[in-house]
Amino acid sequence: MDSLLKNLFIQRAPDAKKGDFGRLLVIGGSKMYTGAPALAALAALYAGCDIAVIAAPKRAADTSASISPNLITYPLEGDFLEEAHIKEIEPLLNKSDALIIGPGLGEHEKTKKAVLKILQNTKKPTVIDADALKAIAGEKEILKGKPFIITPNRGEFKILAGKEFSKENARPYAKDIDCVVLAKGPKDIITDGKKTEENSTGNPYMTVGGTGDVLAGVAGALLARGVEPFDAASLAALITGRAGDIAAAAFGESLTATDLLDSIAQVLIEVKGE
Repeated sequence: MDSLLKNLFIQRAPDAKKGDFGRLLVIGGSKMYTGAPALAALAALYAGCDIAVIAAPKRAADTSASISPNLITYPLEGDFLEEAHIKEIEPLLNKSDALIIGPGLGEHEKTKKAVLKILQNTKKPTVIDADALKAIAGEKEILKGKPFIITPNRGEFKILAGKEFSKENARPYAKDIDCVVLAKGPKDIITDGKKTEENSTGNPYMTVGGTGDVLAGVAGALLARGVEPFDAASLAALITGRAGDIAAAAFGESLTATDLLDSIAQVLIEVKGE
């Protein structure tokens, strides 16, 4: 993975223009969970994505806009995502190279229906994360044959696969749903049912809320850049874990998800040898 990482983050051409390194849409947020989509979008920008747009219920969109002027937000009326919003979201998705769906969405039944409809109708490379994972439980036909990455933690993996988190269980599950599984744990398991990678970077201080949103953002940035889903998932786990190790060395018990952002930049600078 290190050689792939180094080959990906080479010196940019002098005539590079905005959009060459990806346009990403993040669908997430709700009345209660306002910061999650911002963490994912900011992580994508720190991982080299050119443009990150957030489509979120109004409170989450406004909160995200206030967190950073680097974020573009599209506010949706109401407190949670629902099917009525899909028509508004479609033009944003059409302009994007990749999608992240799930951070902070919540578990409202109308939100789950909206998630399923969006995933059913898109062929964009997509990271399915957090609350969106619960929507796809038992809906594997929506995933098959599409460039999707799902990012379950150990509890979410058991809900989806009906089995305990393990390398032995992740591989057949990925083969069954025909998409890439990035199963998060003390040692991350990345598999598409044929190839399998393990990632040992990261540490116990990364149990703090929001680090999964950062991981999703890095994976989304790589998908938007044109990296294949298996490689994008593997590299995202590696980058985020290394960023977490850098942040943990500095902050220890005080580590928060936002601490990983600057550390992502440090990881990529070290890769380029600058």
